Amino acid sequence: MEYWLPVIYLGIMGLALLVYVILDGYDLGVGLLLPSASETEKDTMIASIGPFWDANETWLVLGIGILLIAFPKAHGIILTALYIPVTLMLFGLILRGVAFDLRVKAGDARKGLWNKAFFIGSLLASLAQGWMLGTYITGLETTRLSLLFAALIAVTLPALYVLLGAAWLLMKTEGALFTKAVRWARLALLPMGLTLVLVSIATPLVSDAIAERWFTLPNAIGLLPIPLGCVLLFIGMAWILGRPELLANGYAWLLFAGLVALCILASLGLAFSLFPDIIIGQMDIWQAAASVDSLLFILVGIVITLPAIIGYSIFVYRVFHGKASDLRYE
Repeated sequence: MEYWLPVIYLGIMGLALLVYVILDGYDLGVGLLLPSASETEKDTMIASIGPFWDANETWLVLGIGILLIAFPKAHGIILTALYIPVTLMLFGLILRGVAFDLRVKAGDARKGLWNKAFFIGSLLASLAQGWMLGTYITGLETTRLSLLFAALIAVTLPALYVLLGAAWLLMKTEGALFTKAVRWARLALLPMGLTLVLVSIATPLVSDAIAERWFTLPNAIGLLPIPLGCVLLFIGMAWILGRPELLANGYAWLLFAGLVALCILASLGLAFSLFPDIIIGQMDIWQAAASVDSLLFILVGIVITLPAIIGYSIFVYRVFHGKASDLRYE
């Protein structure tokens, strides 16, 4: 039990953060795409994420909460090292929430201002999350190479979010906005693919430990399905985007599903690169874990909370499935 409890908590935390990247990723992507749409289209875009975005952010709270209660030693080190980007991320998320409510309630005269605020909040949160991920992968180091790698991830993550946002709009909209979403997805696909390749090349360069895990036998052979799977998924998404008639006939979900699969493969690769460390090169999950008694006690709450979050998310997505309707605030 002493061995498996930290592993269980790490798995739940990883799952929560993966789900957050996918779900909140698409609504952050919609926010990043907002300046490219007309005023009427902006209303539809906001309406497409309106019922979901609060629930999506719950997964971030769950992931960070597990880090705090299950791995308190690591939580203090990680959050101290990432204090500035975490603060910027929270500022961006708060700005998005305020802009979401005030863009219409403040009146037409200031609607454009709050649209810009929603975009700025989305961009700030996306860049901050990318920087946090890049810094974490390098073991929280602050060397020049580590900072350059963090900057690379900071640019990569918004590209993924834009593609997720465009894929979401393909499922939720129609007409002129649907056509624009196809174009946005095509424009975002190549930059996302190129940055993913650059990240894959740069990751082993900034961490000798990760390089050793990926490029020594038999690991190199066993891990080959991950990069091959990513390449095949990229080709498949490009093929789908090259056939707008397929997207228009109700198969736009294939693009979103491909992106979900890509995120899963990337997370599996990251998990293999890091495990069993929770801070690479500094601390493993057993050193960082709370006492066994505490973990057993907290597990009761997790067993109740996790199914509740999953059930609520499924309920919301079932109720508000289908195309987005006009945005109303009555």
